Amino acid sequence: MRTALVTRNTLETQISASINLDGSGKVELASGIPFLDHMLDQIARHGMMDIVVAAKGDLHIDAHHTVEDIGIALGQAFAQAIGDKKGIVRYGHSYVPLDEALSRVVLDISGRPGLEFFVEFSRARIGDFDVDLIHEFFQGFVNHALVTLHIDNLRGNNAHHQAETIFKAFGRALRMAVEMDLRMAGVMPSTKGTL
Repeated sequence: MRTALVTRNTLETQISASINLDGSGKVELASGIPFLDHMLDQIARHGMMDIVVAAKGDLHIDAHHTVEDIGIALGQAFAQAIGDKKGIVRYGHSYVPLDEALSRVVLDISGRPGLEFFVEFSRARIGDFDVDLIHEFFQGFVNHALVTLHIDNLRGNNAHHQAETIFKAFGRALRMAVEMDLRMAGVMPSTKGTL
């Protein structure tokens, strides 16, 4: 099983995050931010991976540090769980609709962090959740998971739907990329010989 557990403790947050890339979509989520828990559930469910997150952060200031640091911790856990990357599909992509919203996510488990994020949310907040933090979550993840990630919201006028299609598509693209390719068993999916 490809699993990892990471703890991250700073003056702003205390986070424990674990991931099982070969799971069944189970979650235990206690970020202190209900909307983020809902989005992390989408990653796990549609990515068929198990995710556990327990976080205490300086939410009396705002949710920024907690959201970003959860992205960092999950990225670190992902990097550990994926191991040497031999035999994986490496690339993943997904289009996901939800009513009027449609998002596309394309990723490469490349060993190089990069985020291209093209999303214009229809409003600044979903409940009390600042939509700017979605970018911060993914930036934290890619910087530590060492993946290249392209996120495009192609249409949508309901910010909740826009966000949900992004997280669902991310989960499905990640699931595709981490799958073991039977034709590439034990082989590094790169002409360089390393990722």
